[in-house]
Amino acid sequence: MATSTESVFRSEGVPERERFDCWRELVGRTRDSEVTSVHCDDFRAEMRRLELGPVTLLRTSFPPTRFQRTARRVRRSDPGVFHLTLLLDGGFALTRDTGRTETFGPGNLHLLDSSHPFDLRAFGARAQAPAERRIEAVGVDFPTALLPLAPDRVHELLGRGFSSREGTCALLTEFLVGLDRQAALLGPVETPRLGSVVVDLVVAWLARELDSEAAVPDDTRQRALVQNVRAHIGRNLHDPELTPAAIAAAHHISVSYLHRLFTRQSDGETVAAFVRRQRLERARRDLADPALRALPVHAVATRCGLPRPAEFSRAFRAAYGLSPREHRLRALAGAAGG
Repeated sequence: MATSTESVFRSEGVPERERFDCWRELVGRTRDSEVTSVHCDDFRAEMRRLELGPVTLLRTSFPPTRFQRTARRVRRSDPGVFHLTLLLDGGFALTRDTGRTETFGPGNLHLLDSSHPFDLRAFGARAQAPAERRIEAVGVDFPTALLPLAPDRVHELLGRGFSSREGTCALLTEFLVGLDRQAALLGPVETPRLGSVVVDLVVAWLARELDSEAAVPDDTRQRALVQNVRAHIGRNLHDPELTPAAIAAAHHISVSYLHRLFTRQSDGETVAAFVRRQRLERARRDLADPALRALPVHAVATRCGLPRPAEFSRAFRAAYGLSPREHRLRALAGAAGG
């Protein structure tokens, strides 16, 4: 069910002759451009918009389309917005006011500024039949005023393609994809904070690309570091040696600084408590997964970094009010009934 911060568009629910115009209007709310498509008479698309305070998350699927933001359009109206897009499937060909054209494939991230003209052609994977070609992308739009970096330096990065598999860019990508997956579960109270995290991660990424980390405010740098720590923990829950000391060493900071910073940014929750909660939550999900029903309970716990069966059982019961085995039986019975 959508929350007050989320809106979902599916072309199947709109009369055929109105589909393209509805989708174009939604895009234009934050990405003002001239949108055209040879598929406008039979436009099959989906879009999810999630409002995160001043940040807007867009997840969209659509057929080949062209987006043109001309110099005239910029002069007429400029909202002062950055457009950050992660391409998941299909391809982009981007021509900016410099006349240079860049092409992007799945896994590429690029940044545009509403203050500068651009011509973006989106096309589907070449291996697909023309009628089946789709573009899948996740993007965020946010006011340019939110970036505490020199505009002329940021301009150096506009229109360039970046790999989403490396460094801080990978962390940003992981966070955006996770937001999209959890969009329907997020409420209006928590979404503005998540918008701030998005901006912090963008700032950390751009500052590294520009070799300008010193220009990033301390609080922004600290929030990005804590998010990096959380992501590191999520990737390493299977390791029983995932201790605060090991986490601090992986991030080249002292244990005392890790404790102080993490607790302040996590409403008082300690690093150890966070690791334990994440392990139990992953075990709870895995025990409810029909695909893992043949895996013994103790093996599920070990996969989550909890190798001592008795301790795992006690902690699970304390957290969820029933034993791991009881939870699995209930969850699998419910899945079979459904």
